[in-house]
Amino acid sequence: MNSEIFAAKVQADPNNQLFRFSYGQALLNEGRADEAVEHLTYCSKARNDWMLARILLGKALIATGETEAAKAILQDALRLAIEQHHEDPEAEVRQMLADLD
Repeated sequence: MNSEIFAAKVQADPNNQLFRFSYGQALLNEGRADEAVEHLTYCSKARNDWMLARILLGKALIATGETEAAKAILQDALRLAIEQHHEDPEAEVRQMLADLD
């Protein structure tokens, strides 16, 4: 999805968590991880159970070279994946953490 679509939506409603998440995801997919971090951080802080926002934030932090911050976020995402019984994300996050060690 094109980030420009969500940029306009976020500008119109900056507190909309779903717009911010979609914008962050689109930015990350476009290779603009540094810009995605702000929006994915917002989503991660907005809901303490939002596993996918944390996984994408971890990916964005890795892409920007912030590996220690990424580890902390990904460990939280792993906890949520286990608690929420999401096996595929759990495996993905475990692999990402292993790759960081």
